[in-house]
Amino acid sequence: MSVQAYDPLAGERTPEGPQFDVFLAGTVFLDIIFTGLPAMPAAGTEIWAEGMGSCPGGIANLAIATSRLGLRTSLAAAFGDDDYGDFCWRTLEEQEAVDLSRSRRFEHWHSPVTVSMAVDRDRSMVTHGHPAPLTASELIGRPPRSRAVIVTLSAEEPLGTPGGASNWAELAHRDGALIFADVGWDPSGVWPRSLLDQLSVCHAFMPNATEAMAYTGTETARDALYVIADHVPLAVVTDGANGAMAIDSTTGEEAFVPAPRVTALDPTGAGDVFGAGFVLGTLCNWPLADRLAFAGVCAALAVQQFGGSLAAPGWGDIADWWHEVRAAADHSGAYGSALARRYAFLDRLVPSVPVGAVRRAAATIARYADVGMPPPASPTPARARGETPSPSEGEEQDPPRVPAQKEQP
Repeated sequence: MSVQAYDPLAGERTPEGPQFDVFLAGTVFLDIIFTGLPAMPAAGTEIWAEGMGSCPGGIANLAIATSRLGLRTSLAAAFGDDDYGDFCWRTLEEQEAVDLSRSRRFEHWHSPVTVSMAVDRDRSMVTHGHPAPLTASELIGRPPRSRAVIVTLSAEEPLGTPGGASNWAELAHRDGALIFADVGWDPSGVWPRSLLDQLSVCHAFMPNATEAMAYTGTETARDALYVIADHVPLAVVTDGANGAMAIDSTTGEEAFVPAPRVTALDPTGAGDVFGAGFVLGTLCNWPLADRLAFAGVCAALAVQQFGGSLAAPGWGDIADWWHEVRAAADHSGAYGSALARRYAFLDRLVPSVPVGAVRRAAATIARYADVGMPPPASPTPARARGETPSPSEGEEQDPPRVPAQKEQP
């Protein structure tokens, strides 16, 4: 059976409408993820991981998350001409249906790589890479028409400045796209409040609580939300397992929705998955509380799996979760009943999700099923023997093809 696509915006589409729902630009990394480590390795030692996976990371987390939810997604990114670039391009274009017409391959530029090590439900990362040969605006030119663009605020390509006419996101905005902005961690510790000036051309701003408080100089996430709401029509602050809060001045709504209770295994990409769900709900004109709840369950489903971008849920996973919640509501206590009430709006959506709808794909090299299995008994690492490891001893030379997305029997 072939995978059937579910289009949540089918009722909004017209022949003269934009070609894409979401347009993105950024850096694609090859993510190599080790899971189930007992501890971080000490200097001069080698330890064995219970599970391992590889997948496109960086901006690919967001592109895959939006595409999995049925949003027509286009990505502009630089790709190297190495095997890792081949792997990431193939995964995004062939498996995840992400349009790469505004992306380019560059000779003699190797793909950025991140190794992520998960220890005790947290992660540490090591990354290597070089700046892309072109800036995003140089790479894109005039972007294709889209309903929304999602950007990360930065000083390198600022929004809302007198010279901003050449910024790709502002060009997209002129063609009718809503700008959804996020922001990254500031390693300098300065957290300049002037960064918020870029919100003058944005529709929404979606930082996490730590970032929001740092950039606004406030002591609570809610106080930060109110400051942000003075800068942008749609203010959202996420707070991890506590949930998320938002103010939509275009509708007069204010809402807080707690996150579903889950056992989080890997938080990689959770913010991107939340953002994808919230953008979808906004484009569908859902009530604010429903948008926060939907984005929250998308993130909750993602953190229960290892694998970064490939842990992002599809509509098939969301339908499965809702059927389980509804079936268990009568005998799962007060919390189960409250969960069923909060997500009752999914009853309007899930019946339209076709059998075989998109579900998560397994990460490559090792599968999620490897997690929790003991490592080989008393291994003698090749390095300890003074030998060069071969692929048969657990190391991959080239990243293999990612398995196709799962289907429902």
